[in-house]
Amino acid sequence: MVVVTGQSKASATPDDAMSSSDAEDDFQEPATPTASQAGQALPLLPQQFPEVVPLNVGGMFFTTRLSTLRRYEDTMLAAMFSGRHYIPTDAEGRYFIDRDGTYFGDILNFLRSGDLPPRERVRSVYKEAQYYSIGPLLDNLEDIQPLKGEKVRQAFLGLMPYYKEHLERIIEIAKLRAMQRKARFAKLKVCVFKEEMPITPYECPHFNSLRFERSESEPKLFEHHCEVDVSFGPWEAVADVYDLLHCIVTDLSARGITVDHQCIGVCDKHLINHYYCKRPIYEFKITWW
Repeated sequence: MVVVTGQSKASATPDDAMSSSDAEDDFQEPATPTASQAGQALPLLPQQFPEVVPLNVGGMFFTTRLSTLRRYEDTMLAAMFSGRHYIPTDAEGRYFIDRDGTYFGDILNFLRSGDLPPRERVRSVYKEAQYYSIGPLLDNLEDIQPLKGEKVRQAFLGLMPYYKEHLERIIEIAKLRAMQRKARFAKLKVCVFKEEMPITPYECPHFNSLRFERSESEPKLFEHHCEVDVSFGPWEAVADVYDLLHCIVTDLSARGITVDHQCIGVCDKHLINHYYCKRPIYEFKITWW
C-alpha cells in the first residue's frame, strides 16, 4: 500500500510543485479592481485641474488658465473643466478635446479678452461657438458681417414659398439629366417672378382696371403654370428678381455646385385678349465637373 503524506509549508519548495493557493488562482475570476486601479480609467472622485491648463484640441496644442475656460458657466468648456466630468489626457499629460482645433484659438481669445475673429473666419468660428455653447460669442458674431447680412437675407427668403424645396429640385433635375446624357453639365429652365399677377409696364394701367373689375367668385384668368422646370414666386418685398437670383446662385455655390444663368426670354403664354404671361425665364447651367 502506498501512503501519500502531505508536506509541511516549511518543507515545500518553489520547484517542487504548484501550491494549492496557486492552483486555485488559476481558476478564480479576476478580482474586482480597487479604487486606485479604477481611477486610471474612470475616476471616482471629482477631477482636479491645475491653474494653468495644457490642452490638446484635435492635435493642436494650447495653454490657458483654468479661469478662462470657466469664464462663462453655461458653456460646454466650463462644464468639461468643472471637475464633474472626466477629461482624458494624451501621452504628454495635456487634456484632450476630440475636436478640430483650427479655430480654437479664436475661442480662447474671446474668453480671454472678448476679441472677435476677422471677417473671413466669422462663419467657421460661429460653428465652433455653437459646439461649445458659448452664448455671448454667438450673440457678438451674429451682430457683425457676414452673419448680420445673412439674417437679413434669411428674412427675405422666409417670404419665399418652398424655397429650399425648389433648390433641391434644381439639383435633382440637373443631376438626372447629366447622368442620362452622360454629360458634364445640364441645363434647365427656371421662372422667377415677383408679382402674383404677371404684368408689363405698358399693360399695368389696363391690367389694374381689369383686376379690380373682377369679383372674387370669378376664376383667376392669369393663374397658370409656365412651361419650366422650377418656378420661384411670388413674394412681397422690396427685393426684386435679381436679388432672388443672387440668393439662388449663392446657395447652390455654397454646396459646391457650379452654376451659370442667363435670361432667355419671357413666358409667351396667352391669357386673355391681348394679355400674355410675360414672366421672365432663365436658363440655368449646372456644371458637375
